[in-house]
Order: sequence, then C-alpha cells, then structure tokens
Amino acid sequence: MPAVLGHAPLTAEYRDRPAVIKIGPHQVTSRAILAPMAGVTDRPFRRMCRQLGAGLVVSEMVTSDTRLWHSRKSRQRLDHRGEPGPRSVQIAGGDPQMMADAARRNRDNGAEIIDINMGCPAKKVCNKAAGSALLRDELLVAEILEAVVAAVDIPVTLKIRTGWDEDSRNGVRVARIAEQSGIQALAVHGRTRNQLYTGEAEYDTIAEIRQAIRIPLFANGDIDSPQKARQVLEYTGADAVMIGRAAQSRPWIFREIEHYLRHGEVPAEPGLAWQQQLLLQHLDALHEFYGPEQGVRIARKHAGWQLQSLPGADEFRRSFNRMECGDEQRQAIQHFFARLMEGGLAA
Repeated sequence: MPAVLGHAPLTAEYRDRPAVIKIGPHQVTSRAILAPMAGVTDRPFRRMCRQLGAGLVVSEMVTSDTRLWHSRKSRQRLDHRGEPGPRSVQIAGGDPQMMADAARRNRDNGAEIIDINMGCPAKKVCNKAAGSALLRDELLVAEILEAVVAAVDIPVTLKIRTGWDEDSRNGVRVARIAEQSGIQALAVHGRTRNQLYTGEAEYDTIAEIRQAIRIPLFANGDIDSPQKARQVLEYTGADAVMIGRAAQSRPWIFREIEHYLRHGEVPAEPGLAWQQQLLLQHLDALHEFYGPEQGVRIARKHAGWQLQSLPGADEFRRSFNRMECGDEQRQAIQHFFARLMEGGLAA
C-alpha cells in the first residue's frame, strides 16, 4: 500500500461524492463511523462521537444469551434511551436461534440496526465459538446470518476480520455469504484473529472484498488520521472508514476526516478550552449514566485517553486515578487545563 498522501488535492471522486450511505431505510451522512468496542462505546461515548461527526455509532457487544441480560453490565449496554437514530446494537454468539431471538429482543428494545459480531478476537469470546472464531465455519456463518436476517424487519449488518489466521484468510468468501444472506452492510478489520491488534492492518483483502460485493463496505484497522482515512478509502474502494482505538483519545477525529475528504485540508487542532469543555461534559455524562461510584471509576480511563497527548498527562493521570469523587475529578481537570493555558499553550 502506498505511503500516506499528505495534503495533495482531492480527486473529483472524493470531493464531489455524496456522503450518504444507505443501510435499509437509514442514511449515514458521514464516511467516518464509530467501531463497537467493549468497555468503551457505552451510551455517553456514542453520543459524544455522534455529536463530533460520527455518521453511525455501534453499541458495545451484547451476548445473545438473553438469560445473562439481567446483570448490571448487560442492562447498561442495552440502554439506548434518548439516543438519536439509527440505533445500531451489536450482538455476539454462536447459536443461530439464540442470535435470532437476541435480535428480536433488541429490536423490541429500540434497536434500528442489528450488527453481528464475527470479528472479536478475545479468547473468552472465541472459546465460546463466537466472534472471529466463527470464521472457521462458513456453514455456521451462513446459518447465523440467515436466521438473524429472517428474524427481524430491520437491517442487519456484520463485522468480520480477514480470516482466522494467515493461512485461512477467507474474508472474501465470508463477504459473499453475507451479501447472499441479506446482510446490508459489512465492516472488515484488516487483521486476522491470530494477529489480535498486533502488527499492521492490511487493506488488500478489503480491496478484494470491495470487488466481490455490492453492499456498503466499511474499512477498519489502524485508521488514526484524516490522511490515513482518505488513503484507505482510495486504496480499498470502501464506502466509509470505521474508527476504533483512535477515537478514544481523539473523539473529534470523525469531523476531521469528513472535513478533509470534503476540502483537502485538516482542520486546526481544537483549542485547550474546547478540549476541557468536551472532557467535562463527558465526565458529567458518565457520572450520570453509571452513578457516582461506578461513574468515577469509568471516567478515569476516558480522561486518561483524552489527555494522553498533553504535557504532564502521565503524572496527572496517576493522581486522577486515586480520586473517588466526581466533583474532585471535575476540579482536577479544570486545574490541569488552567496550568496548561497559563504555561502559554494555545487556549
């Protein structure tokens, strides 16, 4: 794959291309989409990313075993109150009928798109013959996809990896199965399951998949800048990029990508005052959603991610992680940014 293209003029294809992707009756109006991430893409994070330009956001993975939905974690993952549409909920499992039932239950709970996880590389998921482990059984893949599509009257999408390992990259075959089964959009992470998140993502397989199917295709893996997003889109022919880990520290990357695709220039870095306000609003949302004790604990990792590129972030994070009170967290954030701005960094 060629090197990043920098600020070369956009081709007419990307400058003039309408940023509308259709998934059933829904229209996605940005070519940057938030990837589902367990422990990250909860309701407060999804709402923030949508406000910052994500064309579609996908919930954390929910087990298809509805007997486990009474746990606090599952109840929180199934909570979509107040979210704008389309609400996309990801489910995981290895039994076609359980997956179909989970899809129906989520639809009844307000989901407008069902996303099927066949990409998670975690051992605890793969050991249950779910996630990316399913890629080793193409017949079961087809059974699950057909059962879920038949079970609901809303669009069903799918997320996969390129295969189980380097010797069994079957992403193209699975993509064809998906399209034939009625899947309405496909996201592909450019790694095999065995790679986990190591090494570099490859996009050749995604480009091959683009030639094999006609449904919307989202490219995922190592996309951490507007320039890289454009490079991947042009190289693969995908309709959109799906952003995961890069959004943890730069949730405004979605609007940066769409602006760059439109105008060929990267917007100015957000000022410190703006970043402070964004983080404080996110902390408030986490405290409200999870409650005072759990909200404080979960806020620690989000603050660490969003501050990691700023001077003094490591030292601040160590003290922040010992705080047990939401008000104390807010005051600490305000003092941290005040010191940066007093030190002459741009506000």
